[in-house]
Amino acid sequence: MMMPPGLVSNLQEALQNRKGTVPKQPEPEDSNDTVSTTTEEDNPIEFDESKPIILLTNSDGVESPGLTHLVEALVLQGLYNVHVCVPQSDKSVSGHSVTIRETVEAISTKLNGVISAFEISGTPVDCVSLALSGALFSWSKPVLVISGINRGSSCGHHTFYSGVVAGAREALLSGVPSLSISLDWKKDESQETDFKNAVEVCLPLINAAIRDVEKETFPKNCFLNIEIPRSPSSNKGFKLAKQSMWRSTPNWLAVSNSRYPTGHFLANPQAGLGLQFAQLGRDASAAGAARRLATQKKNLEIIESTGAAGKSDTNRVKKYFRLEFLEKQQEETDDEDLDYRALESGYVAVTPVSISPHIETDIQTATSDWISTVTPGGQ
Repeated sequence: MMMPPGLVSNLQEALQNRKGTVPKQPEPEDSNDTVSTTTEEDNPIEFDESKPIILLTNSDGVESPGLTHLVEALVLQGLYNVHVCVPQSDKSVSGHSVTIRETVEAISTKLNGVISAFEISGTPVDCVSLALSGALFSWSKPVLVISGINRGSSCGHHTFYSGVVAGAREALLSGVPSLSISLDWKKDESQETDFKNAVEVCLPLINAAIRDVEKETFPKNCFLNIEIPRSPSSNKGFKLAKQSMWRSTPNWLAVSNSRYPTGHFLANPQAGLGLQFAQLGRDASAAGAARRLATQKKNLEIIESTGAAGKSDTNRVKKYFRLEFLEKQQEETDDEDLDYRALESGYVAVTPVSISPHIETDIQTATSDWISTVTPGGQ
């Protein structure tokens, strides 16, 4: 079947974007001015054995402003060998899920000042697990894993849903110290520049963490979940917090018999060829004018009730649902040390999160001592 030439062109450009390549530009005309044609690709960033290795990941991909500003700040310092491994698509509510019995794709990409970077067709946990396995990078154990900066807070029970928190948790499970960082983003109120301000706020803590990991004085047996308030530049300082029971209310809505509403595409890396081609077609339509569309941020799950697999039953009932999370009013409490209370009060909430329920008191004490040492006015 022949495809229109325009569609073929767009598909080719979409594929180039997915591979991180850029169409060749025409040579500039001769000029009396000296034009530098040296690029980072001509002079790749070299690995410096004297510098610590750090790994950055997130849950919403390489084009996330949180990742962009974090990379820029870390590269500008010139203190670390920076590596990046992030999902190809939005996995913000993927929890601690992994991809098994399916091939995971890793595509190299270019980020200014970064030693190496890959986009992974999996979850944040896949990204960290693969990066630390020794199969993708030439190293297997960085000094620190930083997951974020996430668009939206990850307080309370959201730590169980959060892909960015799961990335940090996976690092801890693998024996690598880690931080997860989230910005309390609010639609129609927050601005993209808030991510840059958020980086400025948490950068001293990142530097202190790397320094103290090397000195073996960083808190052990936990990772730190850092929640940055809505107006980062006017925060009240760092505050040790405790994980709360805060959660959004899951709200399942019955939808029409159209399982895939107009404009909705599954971002499932395990999808079959047909769905992958549909996804590529969406990318191609965007590539006709620019780069591929940013992955849809809305948290969406679709469940189908079908009965036993393989049975031919014309009386089977199919129902379609959409999951949304609704904010709910929190119960009044006098405990100002809970994560969401500290965040609402304008503090940068730093919550130690353990993978063992038996050492909560120990990690609270150790983290409290560390915060008071590395931050001015830390509580």
